[in-house]
Amino acid sequence: MRSYDAVVVGLGGMGSAVLAHLASRGKRVVGLEQFGPAHALGSSHGGSRIIRQAYFEHPSYVRLLLRAYELWGDLEQRAGERLMLRTGGLMAGDPDCQVVSGALRSAREHNLAHKLLEASDIRRRFPVLRPLQHEVALYEEPAGVLFPEACVLAHLRWAVEAGAEARFGTHVRSWWETGRGVEVELTGGERIESEHLVIAAGAWLGKAAGDLGLPLRIERNVLHWFEPLAHREDFATDRFPVYILQREGVPMFYGFPDLPGQGIKAAFHHSQEYTDAEHLVRTVAAEEVAALKRALAGWAPDAAGRHLHSKVCMYTMTPDEHFVIGRHPKHAHVVLAGGFSGHGFKFCAVVGEIVADFVIDGASRHPIDLFAADRFVS
Repeated sequence: MRSYDAVVVGLGGMGSAVLAHLASRGKRVVGLEQFGPAHALGSSHGGSRIIRQAYFEHPSYVRLLLRAYELWGDLEQRAGERLMLRTGGLMAGDPDCQVVSGALRSAREHNLAHKLLEASDIRRRFPVLRPLQHEVALYEEPAGVLFPEACVLAHLRWAVEAGAEARFGTHVRSWWETGRGVEVELTGGERIESEHLVIAAGAWLGKAAGDLGLPLRIERNVLHWFEPLAHREDFATDRFPVYILQREGVPMFYGFPDLPGQGIKAAFHHSQEYTDAEHLVRTVAAEEVAALKRALAGWAPDAAGRHLHSKVCMYTMTPDEHFVIGRHPKHAHVVLAGGFSGHGFKFCAVVGEIVADFVIDGASRHPIDLFAADRFVS
């Protein structure tokens, strides 16, 4: 039986980062992925992800974000290719809405550079936008875009160069604790043993975490791409920011500049359509495209041009929409990383470091009390 210091289940955004950080710190580690490298069947695809610092979800995320920016920069240098593009970012809506008030709270608590723009300021700075008269936006310069597939592949290359094994098309049948750690059985009957098991299985976390019974729900969400109707130059990455808009009567949605080779991407942040990974509907209905296009037209009319294509992704939702990172409450040799609730990709680099801390040191140097798995265990 082959033996390792750690086995990582799932090699998407989080698992690939964990594998890289463990291998770079001298651990004999293998990563197991049921699909291929940087696949489009989970939650780490779609060409672009927003990265931002003035975090409306909770100020506790900001210190992790600042470290994530450093680590993404390090990975970009190591990879020798662009993984992140700073475009600036707008958190927009009514002054009292969560997106604006939460972003302001985080910015003020952590002394982040920002500007609060009135509707007239938004229109003057970004003439293709149509804020309502009462709407405002927090603007932050460091916000921008991560390229998720490139990020996953960069972490995988780093991991392998540091000595990790990465096995694709490999399914985990079961795992159990032993006196020395964990044994893992793969489909086909092969068994491997390890001192530690890391489960970073995305939408499959609930099933892979065994008897914990995490209260996770899988939300189906759809990403859309459009060709601008006019003023394409005003949607370029040096003129147009990433944004999140919370507007009364419209589901919260977000979007990007006109990325080369991609077009203009926009999507609703939540669909409230729950499913499971095995029964996910991957076809996109015409009304799903039309609903997003209507919302986009009310904010950036020239962005809502010809529909190019759409893709489906999954959010793994926790009840409080905060992450699950840390030791399995029932199994001392198992570390969990999941439940990222549709806002996790930007943290992949620092989550890799956090999980490596747990495996090597038994705890993390980072502030992650908000994410303890035992908050869901009675």
